[in-house]
Amino acid sequence: MENPLIEVTCNKFDVELCIAYATADNFTRAPVYLKPACFLHRDAIPKLETAIDLAGRLGYRLKIWDAFRPLEAQAKLFEHTPNPMYVSPPENGPRSHCRGAAIDLTLIDQQGNELDMGAEFDEFHERSHHAYRDISREAQHNRLLLAGIMHIAGFEQYRYEWWHYQLPNCADYPVLKDVDLKTGLMVG
Repeated sequence: MENPLIEVTCNKFDVELCIAYATADNFTRAPVYLKPACFLHRDAIPKLETAIDLAGRLGYRLKIWDAFRPLEAQAKLFEHTPNPMYVSPPENGPRSHCRGAAIDLTLIDQQGNELDMGAEFDEFHERSHHAYRDISREAQHNRLLLAGIMHIAGFEQYRYEWWHYQLPNCADYPVLKDVDLKTGLMVG
């Protein structure tokens, strides 16, 4: 199998990487990945580059928490939190991260500060939903700004997570396992 993933690094792309699942700073409170690497399907790379450019023109940068997630990692996350609204079932869910077709991110200012989005990354609560309205005006503005950038770049949002964007046709891509790709994210 030819590896369809491209590694996103700070050297190649003007982004900040903070790969949450390579640390204990995630909803499981334990590292899920062996290393803090970020991969994205090659078809999503031009869209990411457009989003980086659009954010930059407005004085912002993108901070990425996750992109490709091996199916093995998806299984661990679902085992910890079996809530299909927020964690896709590894056997039969959409698994957009497992296809390399999804990215979790936010906007940061020139000093590296995250913009207020009204809820934290991976906060599994209705206040994380795109349509949630009981957040500050500033947070609503920032969510709409991020959504506008990502939509113009060619991504679509996942309605329950303000941070999650994916390729519109993500189901057309195969689910990928780390054991096949040898990214080194997982043991196996």
